[in-house]
Parts: sequence; structure tokens; C-alpha cells
Amino acid sequence: MKYYIIAGEASGDLHGSNLMKEIFKKDAEAEIRFWGGDLMQNVGGTLVKHYKELAFMGFAEVVLNLKTIFNNIKFCKRDIVNFQPDVIIFIDYPGFNMRIAKWVKNQKIKTHYYISPQIWAWKENRIKAIKRDFDKLYVILPFEKDFYEKKHHFPVEFVGHPLIDAISNRKKITYQEFCEEFDYQNNKPFIAILPGSRKQEIAKKLPIMLSVVHYFPDYNFVIAGAPSIEKEFYDSIIANKPNVKLINNQTYKILDVAVAALVTSGTATLETALFKVPEVVCYKGNRISYEIAKRIITLKYISLVNLIMDELVVTELIQNELNTENLITELGKLLQTEYRENLLKKYDALEKKLGGKGASEKTASLIIDNIQKK
Repeated sequence: MKYYIIAGEASGDLHGSNLMKEIFKKDAEAEIRFWGGDLMQNVGGTLVKHYKELAFMGFAEVVLNLKTIFNNIKFCKRDIVNFQPDVIIFIDYPGFNMRIAKWVKNQKIKTHYYISPQIWAWKENRIKAIKRDFDKLYVILPFEKDFYEKKHHFPVEFVGHPLIDAISNRKKITYQEFCEEFDYQNNKPFIAILPGSRKQEIAKKLPIMLSVVHYFPDYNFVIAGAPSIEKEFYDSIIANKPNVKLINNQTYKILDVAVAALVTSGTATLETALFKVPEVVCYKGNRISYEIAKRIITLKYISLVNLIMDELVVTELIQNELNTENLITELGKLLQTEYRENLLKKYDALEKKLGGKGASEKTASLIIDNIQKK
């Protein structure tokens, strides 16, 4: 069978690579062309475009690169026609993928969407295009199944969350190995700081997160740096902070050894919980943007952990609540034995609710079964 996969971001590259491994296991004759990254390329198949050529973030950057974006869309359509796949597998990346899917439907090629866009949070009107343009939808959050099937009468497959596979398949690092690799000699436990991946959010939140450092002198604070941001940007914020080190592009290693974490809202909150690290969720945005978002997004919680569990499992410090005093209090709780044990039990329940391991294997099986029914 011939598979065409489109992943336009680093997370899509990770989940796409695990999906490809399972497809190759189940279909010895598989031919795969893909848009993705190094992880997918290491599995096999043919890389068409690297996601680094596609990453335009923010309104201004998108406008400035409109010509490139439209050229990529034209090129993608042409490449699909030349390859004539049995199925196109779209992974997240809705702005680009939903444009291609609309066109593909007229080419009589099967369209499968793995890791669907979070229209339950905003842009719910996209449901019309999803129902029109996709043959199969594979969702990774348990409440998404009810959202699509009960609210919008569109059947979907809940396959579990691929982060569980990605985390369980890694080579875990020990405390001693971490200290040796990153030159720590003080034997203090580690507190992770995950301030996000965009300069604007890091500049807004990281100084507040770091304001607690001198209140916890018996701990090493480690900032998980984003690979796309230069070290000098962090240095200007970290200056003169004791017990703080920036480690770039090693988030999983940091979470392997962390005893607690301060985490900016987003997928990182779920990753941290799956690593079984007690966390405080931090969010602070531009005041006007926040007030607008508050009116558009009508969710009870901002963290995936709380949304999935439908209860306040991890503390969320939002806007003015994100301050030094509250961070000291909440971080102090995370370091207390009884509080930690109760939180870790909730994390175990979270993992079960997410379906456990096997999202990639299950999705590959469903895709192959479907296209063999031609």
C-alpha cells in the first residue's frame, strides 16, 4: 500500500515516526512519502519537505510568508497526484492540512486525520469541514469522542494518547547519569522549569517562575530550553540567579530526574504528568489578548491534565494569580510527601483514562484495515 503523511511540526514528527514504525511492521510492502522531520526520516520512507521549512508562527510571520505557504500547497498537491497514494494521513497541523484535505476529497483518495485539531477549545465551526473532508478521524483525548459523536454526530476512533508511547519507549536517565552529563556536583534534587517555546511567553512567565529560586536554596532549578531559541535570550533573564541552569532541547531527561515542575500551559502539562512529576501550571499573557481569549474559549481549565480528568488535579495559576507568593505556596505543597502521593495517584488514573500504551499500533491497524476494504 502507498501512504502519504503530512506532519508540519516537531510534535507531529514524533508521533508520525511512531506511527510509521507500526505501519512498516504491519505492511511489509508499505511505500511512504511524508512531510515531517528527522525522526520520521530515521524510520524510512521518503522525506518530501522538512517541517522546519513550514514553521511560520504568528500573524505577521504568516502574512510575510504567504507566497511560500501557497507554493507549498501547490507543490503538495502536485506531489500527491504524482505519487497516487491509497491514503493520506494528516497529523495535527490544521491550517495547512485542512486546506489539502478539501482538495484531496475531489481526487478520490482516502483521507485520515490523526490527532485532530482542538476544535472543542476554539474554532468549533471547523466541524463542517472535518465532516465533509475526512473519511476517518483518530482522536487522542477521551472527551473528544463524546464531543464529536454526541454533539456533532460524527463517528471517530479514540486510540489513546501517543505521548504515552513516546515516553515509555525512551531510554530513561538516572539521577547520577544526569549529574555527570550536565556537570552537577552538589547532590541537590532538581526542580524543572518549562517556560514554553515562544519568546513572548518565555519573557512574560520565566522571570516570575524564577522569582521563587532563592526561597528554595536546597534545590537545583533547571530550565528546559526550546531548541529554536538562542541561549543569549535566556541568559538575559537568568542573570544572577543562584542554582539555575539552562539545558537546551533535553526536556525528557530533565523530567526524568525532576521532583517537581513549574510548567507553562500546553501539551507540556500532560507530558509532565505522564512523567509522574508533581507540577504547578503557569499562564500569563497580554492582558487584552487574555480578555479576548477568555470570551472565545469557554473551558473550565487551561491544562490538559485537568480537562481530561474533569477536575482540578493540578493547580493553575492564571494571569494575576501567577505571582511569587502563590508560586512559593504551591511549589512548597508539591514537595510535601502526603500532597505528592495523592497527586501521583491522580496521575495514575489519568494514564488509565488516556488508554495506556499502544496508540500508534492501534492507529496503524485501523488505517490499514480501512484501506484494505477498497
